Amino acid sequence: MPEKGTTYDYIIVGAGSAGCALAYRLSREASRRVLLLEAGGPDRLPVIHIPLGFAFLMKNPKVNWCYQTDPEPNMHNRRLSWPRGKVLGGTSCINGMVYIRGQREDYDHWAALGNKGWSYEEVLPYFKRSEHKAEGANEYHGYGGPLWVENVPREEKLELADLFVQAAVQTGLPFNEDFNAGSQEGAGDFQLNIRDGRRQSTARTFLSLCKERPNLSIVTGALAQRIMIEDGQAVGVEYSTTDRRQGSTTHQARANGEVILCGGVINSPQLLELSGVGQRERLESLGIEVKQDLPGVGENLQDHLTINIQQGLQGVTSFYDETRPLAMLRNLTRYLFRRRGLLAHPAAQVGAFFRTSEQQATPDAQIHFAPAASEENARGNMKPRPGTTATVCHLRPESRGSVHIRSTDPAEPPGIKANYLDTAEDRRAIVAAVRRVREIFAAPALDKYRDKELRPGATTQSDEEILSYVRAEGESVYHPVGTCKMGQDENAVVDERLRVRGIHSLRVADASIMPTITSGNTNAPAIMIAEKCADMVLEDAGIKVHPPEGVPAGATPGPRDKQSATAKA
Repeated sequence: MPEKGTTYDYIIVGAGSAGCALAYRLSREASRRVLLLEAGGPDRLPVIHIPLGFAFLMKNPKVNWCYQTDPEPNMHNRRLSWPRGKVLGGTSCINGMVYIRGQREDYDHWAALGNKGWSYEEVLPYFKRSEHKAEGANEYHGYGGPLWVENVPREEKLELADLFVQAAVQTGLPFNEDFNAGSQEGAGDFQLNIRDGRRQSTARTFLSLCKERPNLSIVTGALAQRIMIEDGQAVGVEYSTTDRRQGSTTHQARANGEVILCGGVINSPQLLELSGVGQRERLESLGIEVKQDLPGVGENLQDHLTINIQQGLQGVTSFYDETRPLAMLRNLTRYLFRRRGLLAHPAAQVGAFFRTSEQQATPDAQIHFAPAASEENARGNMKPRPGTTATVCHLRPESRGSVHIRSTDPAEPPGIKANYLDTAEDRRAIVAAVRRVREIFAAPALDKYRDKELRPGATTQSDEEILSYVRAEGESVYHPVGTCKMGQDENAVVDERLRVRGIHSLRVADASIMPTITSGNTNAPAIMIAEKCADMVLEDAGIKVHPPEGVPAGATPGPRDKQSATAKA
């Protein structure tokens, strides 16, 4: 716990993907005192660090907020699960460990919207700076950064993963060696945040390198109550901690520099509204004093809706074979002694990006491929069976939702309305995406192994039937963004330097600032946002910042945890 009366230069709220990276960068300046607040606990749960362990963390309240949407009107009024990390490392501790940046066009579009400094060429150096690409640096990849990124180890791939890529290529998709290089379109291996069979969360990478710095204080179990705003300026954060003997205690931490929110797409707008920053009518209806009328807070919510297509297969190894008793014992032994085998697998080793129509200039659908399938037994439980799953999502949805508080209680989950499938284009695209997956499963590469389609099944054929299946079984692929939108219009919450409009010394730096969703998994972009924010914060404090340029190919990593030599106070 920080010493009572301590004033910090920077208070970061949320130690997730962005918060850990931001704490690492800002605390490099030894003259700056940094406080990092996290509502969850330390990342000590062993299953966090086992890659395949993510499957056991999706509903674990020890490390997961376990959010749910409100009943979704276009999804048969179902409430969809939205896992979000509640632990040091945040959602990077429970995600699928797939490293995807998105497309060049995503960031060029941000810049075209008036967000100066956010074009692809301007953000690429920040991606590279954060990265340690195990296979070495090149035009697109960095070497020597805190975040470990590697290709799928050849010896760890199941034959079925390669067969899927072959099948996708046979349908006309190009083979793609690197989804994070020039073009995203095609089928190939994903890059992963896994090293020697262990998850590389931002707690294990960024935070582990800086947690012993004397100018960085980290408080876990710290639930932010409100941002302290005086005369239009953020001056600190009020938060509570809970002790078994003393119960809940309220603390105040003051900042003479800035408060930076890294709570993510749900918790950042929630804290703004609790602090009096949001739509006036909504706040006044809850009895909250309005500090700044910003109608865009909590709006502009976007997410990738995904749907599973399961294909039965025979005669080729899948997770069904690897999880049978003797095979599972063998996999446990391999992992314990060599950090190899089934337990070292990510959510998906391979995948594909494709266009759902010729009118799309770039890919607008993504497949995560898993060599596993299941079916419902007589008791309604899911049991493994021979087969495989391709879960496909629409990458650039037009539908928009919202996140808003329901009360003044910080512990009460806000209302989440994703509003999936609200537009005709979103409905067209997801149906077309399902048809393309089926085309891949029908390709010659799988002819000798193909069994019946498990889900949705042969009787689901028309557009209406496919759409009905999506409504009944579609889920989030856990990429929500956009609720503290960056921009210049009346609904923008932050400007291009991530400063909250109308409130001095307050920024947001996480996936909630995205004006539009990126084309793919969102963990890498969230880290990039934090990297860029760190430079802007230091620049505005008058500290000279050298623009990141990446490390040349063939270079060896430097001392990644050294503090800046510019301040040795």
